[in-house]
Amino acid sequence: MSAQSLILVGIFLHAAYGSVSSVLLRTILDRYIFLELVPPFFTSLGTLCFVMLTRELLRLVELLVSKGVGFFAVLKVFAHLLPSFLVLTLPIAGIIASITAFGRLSYDKELIAMRAAGLSLLRLSRSVFLFAVLVCGLTLTLAQWGQPWTSVNLKKVALNLLRDQLILALDRGVFNEPLPGMMIFVPEKDADGARSGIFVADSRNPDEPRIIVAREYVVLTDRRTNQVALRLLDGVIHSSPDSRDEYRQVSFSTYDLKLSLAHFYVPAEDRPSLESTLAQLEQSNWTDPGALRRLTEYYKDLAFPTASLVFCILGIPIGIVSKRSGRIGGFAVGVMVIIVYYVLNILCEFLVTTLVLPPFAGAWLPNGVFLVVTAAAFYRMNRR
Repeated sequence: MSAQSLILVGIFLHAAYGSVSSVLLRTILDRYIFLELVPPFFTSLGTLCFVMLTRELLRLVELLVSKGVGFFAVLKVFAHLLPSFLVLTLPIAGIIASITAFGRLSYDKELIAMRAAGLSLLRLSRSVFLFAVLVCGLTLTLAQWGQPWTSVNLKKVALNLLRDQLILALDRGVFNEPLPGMMIFVPEKDADGARSGIFVADSRNPDEPRIIVAREYVVLTDRRTNQVALRLLDGVIHSSPDSRDEYRQVSFSTYDLKLSLAHFYVPAEDRPSLESTLAQLEQSNWTDPGALRRLTEYYKDLAFPTASLVFCILGIPIGIVSKRSGRIGGFAVGVMVIIVYYVLNILCEFLVTTLVLPPFAGAWLPNGVFLVVTAAAFYRMNRR
């Protein structure tokens, strides 16, 4: 038995015979268990966020290295991406923390010392209940307010970043590719410092590639409408609009070449509102699969954060049973539980679209199943 276990045995024997200090000692116990949850929670949270952000990190590094975007601008994009991933990773980190903490307490015989002092498993779980409420509150806050706010602001940050990227990318004497399908070449300045022209190869429309040559250019940005354009002065447009046998040449004194930034780091369009979804369901007599799926997603915005309460409590009996698995084993078991939860969610969503379940039941049924399993496992472990 470890030194911590011996100390705990002494504390609880003293608490059993000294009622005056019992309340204080149990408060120390609650704090002790709560602190056992913190390290594995943040370790697993950081690991999960890193795994889920790997794809985005590669794109951010590309911006930083090859596109000349500033380091702080990349960090700003990263900070706006993080809340969306935290909504998914916080409940997973919660169950991993409770599995790891109670697995360690059970493996080191500390849980036996606590139970020998007359404390039930329900009493020992008080710190986990508080921890679960905190995780649930944070997840719910991010899902209801943080995630929609960051989605809107990410679009603004991305557009500002891409405007800066376009300006930084037009280096002289080299071929620049600020956007996919567009190549821009700006010659070196003359001896007197005057601009010597611009060359643009625009193949964004494969059916009508264009070559544009102009004497001067100006980068135009409209922050109010989030539009970017190149104003070309005194130039010629060469194109073959229909076939290889045809050729078109158009001269211009002023030509605005609009650049679309919507292809890169701009979130998908916002989903329809709850009112429009309900109206669509009323028109289809509640048979439209797409509208039913969207309504289920609205209910899941509250159901999934609430599931973190169940996950944290479920980790107590799982951790006691798998006490020899350690942190790596706790991580694996926690991920497996979440996979089962997601599979059940997908099954319920299928039943909703096939009109077997109503949207509300499809969103909350996985929580109900896991709640029953958690209550049964907790009761059985408490009896042991």
